[in-house]
Amino acid sequence: MIGKERTSHRTRPAALVAVVAAAVALLGGPAAHSSTVYKWVDEYGTMHLSTTKPPAGTKFQTLNVGSTSAGASRSYSGSNSAAASKSPPRPAASPQQLAQRTEVLSNLQNRECVLALEALERLTSGSVRTTSAELKRLDQTAEATCSKDPARRREQEEAASKLRVANGPDCVAARNQLADMLAKGPQTPRARLQSQQQFVDEHCTAPVQ
Repeated sequence: MIGKERTSHRTRPAALVAVVAAAVALLGGPAAHSSTVYKWVDEYGTMHLSTTKPPAGTKFQTLNVGSTSAGASRSYSGSNSAAASKSPPRPAASPQQLAQRTEVLSNLQNRECVLALEALERLTSGSVRTTSAELKRLDQTAEATCSKDPARRREQEEAASKLRVANGPDCVAARNQLADMLAKGPQTPRARLQSQQQFVDEHCTAPVQ
């Protein structure tokens, strides 16, 4: 695994809050076909929000998109815990609400796909030690969450490559250098600061958070 940046580049809580908020905002609405989203943190500190269950023995929370807010989020340890208790019937969701929920789940699946593809690329490069079980899990995640459409799949693979670059040592160094320049304030020439910011924005911004 790549060495830690001063502020971890593997975990971005602020950006993930927006993703979680988007899902949670849909929990209290009228009932639809309930879709369970699993939330957990892996050994590298990366938060996952997925429609597929985490590895066996992993502590996770569930967000039931399409259920009522009561009991919508629960914590479990392991992947075979009892399902959440049933909620009273609710009015049917509107087409707009169903579309919003579908979009949230689609975005979560796309995020998991890109994370899985990036991890597979990184772990099979030979520079990081891994296990056959981990590679199998990532293959299964990619199979379950990545698009079957060839054009869309290429986009996801390109996003995974961009994510690896954004998480790589060159971008870690670039972001740290930008932080140092910002900390110096007026002592840093404006043109140099703008150039560094532009480099980070163009090459070191992760396509998924």
